[in-house]
Amino acid sequence: MRKVPINREVILSRLEEIRKNVAEIEPFQNMEYKEFLEDKNFAVAEHFLRRALEAIFDIGSHILSRIPGARAGTYKEIAILLGKRKIVPQEFAQEKLIKMAGYRNRLIHFYLEVTEEELLKIIKEDLVDIEEFSEHIKKVLMSPEKYGLTV
Repeated sequence: MRKVPINREVILSRLEEIRKNVAEIEPFQNMEYKEFLEDKNFAVAEHFLRRALEAIFDIGSHILSRIPGARAGTYKEIAILLGKRKIVPQEFAQEKLIKMAGYRNRLIHFYLEVTEEELLKIIKEDLVDIEEFSEHIKKVLMSPEKYGLTV
């Protein structure tokens, strides 16, 4: 059976999308809660975080679609399978990526329940996890054969 190669351009474009969105969110890391409540900071931060998370799971879905038997039906399944297939470390998948999938779903389906306080806390404490995901994917692109993939 012939392996379907990963599309470098698709992954690189999503990594760039993640980078741009995180850059838009980073200024909020230094804000106090009261300042975050001003203007449209919450809406802007929520938008760019959601876009970054969507790009993460687009990348995961794309990679998994190239691995026989690794199709996922949910974002949490994408996270789990990326760990099982060693695309990202198992611990990272279990402790970080599954939470990202859950928060992506919260932003999409339970958006009315998302609070300014929780969003700011995530921005201050968890953006590093998005950066870490990007670094793991860059390693996959540099040596896809180590992960059973081709380009």
